[in-house]
Amino acid sequence: MASKSHVFMFPWLAYGHILPYLEFSKQLAAKGIHISFISTPRNIKRFPSIPQNISGKFKFIEIQLPIVDGLPENCEATIDLSPEQIQYLKQAYDALKVPFESLVQKEAPEMILFDFAACWIPAIAARYGITSVFFSPLSAASSAYIGPPDELRSFRLRTRPEDYARAPEWIPFPSLVAYRPDQGTRFMQHVSIPDVSGISTGQRRSKTLAECDLVAVRSCREFENAYLNVLEEIYQKPVLPIGLLPPNFVENKTSHPESSNFSSTFKWLDKQEQKSVVFVGFGSEYKMPVETIHELAYGIELSGLPFMWILKKPEGIDSQDLLPTGFISRISDRGIVNFGWAPQLEILAHPSIGGCLFHSGWGSIIESLGFGHPLILMPMVNDQTLNAKLLVEKGAGFEVPRNKDGSFNRDMVAKSMRLVMVDEEGEPIRLKTSELQAIFASQHLQDEYISKFIRYTSSFKKKEH
Repeated sequence: MASKSHVFMFPWLAYGHILPYLEFSKQLAAKGIHISFISTPRNIKRFPSIPQNISGKFKFIEIQLPIVDGLPENCEATIDLSPEQIQYLKQAYDALKVPFESLVQKEAPEMILFDFAACWIPAIAARYGITSVFFSPLSAASSAYIGPPDELRSFRLRTRPEDYARAPEWIPFPSLVAYRPDQGTRFMQHVSIPDVSGISTGQRRSKTLAECDLVAVRSCREFENAYLNVLEEIYQKPVLPIGLLPPNFVENKTSHPESSNFSSTFKWLDKQEQKSVVFVGFGSEYKMPVETIHELAYGIELSGLPFMWILKKPEGIDSQDLLPTGFISRISDRGIVNFGWAPQLEILAHPSIGGCLFHSGWGSIIESLGFGHPLILMPMVNDQTLNAKLLVEKGAGFEVPRNKDGSFNRDMVAKSMRLVMVDEEGEPIRLKTSELQAIFASQHLQDEYISKFIRYTSSFKKKEH
């Protein structure tokens, strides 16, 4: 893939997918690759601005999401929807097949990087002699657990929910990466049962993996070598780690207009002791029920530790009803709660932050370990449990214990926070995350992975054509 090459980027309409695709795009553009980033109009309006130095190599192309029954108006990403409505977004996404092919004919890219949901892209790419690359923004461990294309099509080896509560047999070494027993049924249904789009998530992924030319993964050999080797074995095609895509702190610091509204937050952080504050955040996608928020709040209070909590307010709920009565006044001397968006990267970079209590999303793990923060893991949905198990396996985090039904209580939260932050038992975790910072923060290492990806895809194309 020479510097004159033209690449299409087409992520699934979820911000946990879109943002890594954007970061990967920016890094390729910085190396001279021409990027056409394809998404829907409303999503493109919400994207962060593109740095001036690559603007000549980068363009957004709008593709209009069709109207389908069941999908509310102006809802163009999973963040706009309830979990039950996401199937209608997939149905609308599939209807982009014809307009997407028209864009391919018009723009003539040499490569298409696409997501699991667009399982119809390899056939389009093959018709025009274009290389198709499935880019997975998940950790290699999560992808390895999810499994090979044959199993995602036939489900011969995992036939019962309890089969999902242990590492699969195709992982040939001891591994903690699996779902909790209470999650097995839900994940089994998610991957195996077709939704209104007529195809299951497992079938989409299977078709994508079977028909794409290459697989790219948001990972690196320095952290997930064994799991990357598993992927090459089960996919039977080239698997290219493209690095962890750590965020560019300088670039992010100036890219959001709301950052300046947080001066009081940073003044509060300035007054705290170094590495004493727990950052608490559960991402922009997960809609935490009020009763869960309350139990979490009591746990945070019980820990006695200073904290900074970024809390997403559910629609239709007043801020004063979101937290237990009197919570804000009781913790006012050692805690602060912000509702809505916050400059997470700048907060994580502050010297007073000493650990993170969070949902175990892969992007947030990368950001947190980029600052060497020990991790208090509370996975909630999707691949988050798999990521949490990986971090426990690596000695970089402690997962908050759960009851058999998946619930937790305030004591579990408080004890986990204290273990990771201050107890002697948590010292190995604190040391391990400090060591891992050298990998997760390395822009030099990231640059090497991008260069390797460009070199490999360039020679791959020469073989093909």
